Amino acid sequence: MTKNERFVIVASSLGTVFEWYDFYLFGSLASVIGAQFFGVIDPATKLPMFNQATRDIFALLAFAAGFIVRPFGAIVFGRVGDIVGRKYTFLVTILIMGLSTFIVGLLPNAATIGIAAPIILIGLRLLQGLALGGEYGGAATYVAEHAPMGKRGYYTSFIQTTATLGLFLSLLVILFVTAYVNNNFAGSACAGTVCTAIAAPYPALTDPALAGKVFTTAFQNWGWRIPFLVSVVLLGISVWIRLRLNESPVFQKMKDEGKSSKAPLTEAFADWSNAKIVILALVGGVMGQGVVWYTGQFYALFFMQSILKVDAFTANLLIAWSLLLGTGFFVVFGALSDKIGRKPIILAGCLIAALTFFPIFKSITSNANPSLEKAIETVKVEVVADKALCGDLFNPVGTRVFTAPCDTARSYLAQQSVKYTTSYGAAGSGVKVVVNGKDVPYTAAASNPQVLAAVQAAGYPKVGDAQIVKMQHPFDIFRAQPAAVIGLLFILVIFVTMVYGPIAAMLVELFPTRIRYTSMSLPYHIGNGWFGGLLPATSFAIVASTGDIYAGLWYPIIFASITAVVGFFFLPETKDVDITK
Repeated sequence: MTKNERFVIVASSLGTVFEWYDFYLFGSLASVIGAQFFGVIDPATKLPMFNQATRDIFALLAFAAGFIVRPFGAIVFGRVGDIVGRKYTFLVTILIMGLSTFIVGLLPNAATIGIAAPIILIGLRLLQGLALGGEYGGAATYVAEHAPMGKRGYYTSFIQTTATLGLFLSLLVILFVTAYVNNNFAGSACAGTVCTAIAAPYPALTDPALAGKVFTTAFQNWGWRIPFLVSVVLLGISVWIRLRLNESPVFQKMKDEGKSSKAPLTEAFADWSNAKIVILALVGGVMGQGVVWYTGQFYALFFMQSILKVDAFTANLLIAWSLLLGTGFFVVFGALSDKIGRKPIILAGCLIAALTFFPIFKSITSNANPSLEKAIETVKVEVVADKALCGDLFNPVGTRVFTAPCDTARSYLAQQSVKYTTSYGAAGSGVKVVVNGKDVPYTAAASNPQVLAAVQAAGYPKVGDAQIVKMQHPFDIFRAQPAAVIGLLFILVIFVTMVYGPIAAMLVELFPTRIRYTSMSLPYHIGNGWFGGLLPATSFAIVASTGDIYAGLWYPIIFASITAVVGFFFLPETKDVDITK
């Protein structure tokens, strides 16, 4: 690898790491941000500032903005990249992403400027999604077009580490800032110009009389802004580095020869000879890669926190350690794909993941929360109700409000990670919750202490149960319990590296230079933004609907299996393709 090639990889990868960092901050802090912008309580009326319908609309838009718009960003910036060039396009995308993220850190909340706050926030999130839709295709194409023949898998694999490194960086910054704010501002008045500037939208935070009450939640009130504000430093570094890059030699040669596309969208998607490759790339490659990737990193984190009730600090550390141990394998499998091909590695990753997700997640439960595993096996919980009164609980974006007692009972049990079955009683009968054959009084309310007490008495663990895995500090990894969980998460990360390490090289090689940026970006962002990005919420909605904590795994298993079959029979091998044409 020459000095120039190393600089190309570092410059492209570093900027993409920062862009993923920006993107993941919002997801990692979604609950805190939601409270600031969507769930604000009016101090005068003690009621939510926005009615339920308005909150539902905001929730839907915030949920969709980061994922749904990514393919549209791929189309917009892909076209620009194929007409103007790779370098300037992903310079624009990082500016949009970085400035949007920085402004989120400055944006007053809904208590300060009212409904304008969530509207502006969603607009910024939409810009982030559009920018990310253009960033990845540009970085991957740019690096691949600098790579020598036989090394594209290896060179582009460094780009593949960026999403994981961006997530890892965002988790580290959040953990550090949380610890700093809690240690320095808990129970004391806000002091210093930095603190005053950050807390400016919240004058009450500077009142020493409220310190004991307010600063126990200092991070939720204002500390969450710090990771967003820090991103402006990362933006400056990224822009400075990318300004030093030259245009891709493959693209520059094509442009000099007057062979660049005048209508890349038409050539990419209206011409069936290329459009069918776009479809094959999606169904036979990226769709399965997307669900395996999101299961191994995001759903695993969600599963531990929301279902196994592992505290956020421990869950984030467990994921961070598995990513730290596994990230190097992106490069290993990228380089291996130069030897044996892209298809065998990607499809093997999809197939192995589909066959092993159930035993791996059951083992995570066994090690992370053994009391829950035992309860699932030994405690029988039934919801008995008139079938006509039991609706569909599928609620992936969390905006539906259940009112029928049958639905509220099942929804409540799912939130408590209780495995339940539904039995149907006589027409007109009420709702019963039966725990190990004993009827438990049930009221259709958000809180059901009788039901909770009954399932806990039967064996379900309480919050903070001593058997639930808990890390005392970042290096508390040498005890058997956290080590076992990290090992299982590491296996999931290996699956991620298998499917994701070679995918950039494969996508670049599938399409001609004149429409490469446009063609490869769309299937990538549909596969990852839609099939992958919607996975955690959809999988948990399946869990809630079925009463089985593992049922959500059918989502990635089905799509990964489809990709393994379609890719095996129809997707061409690309490792020896000449991409200069």
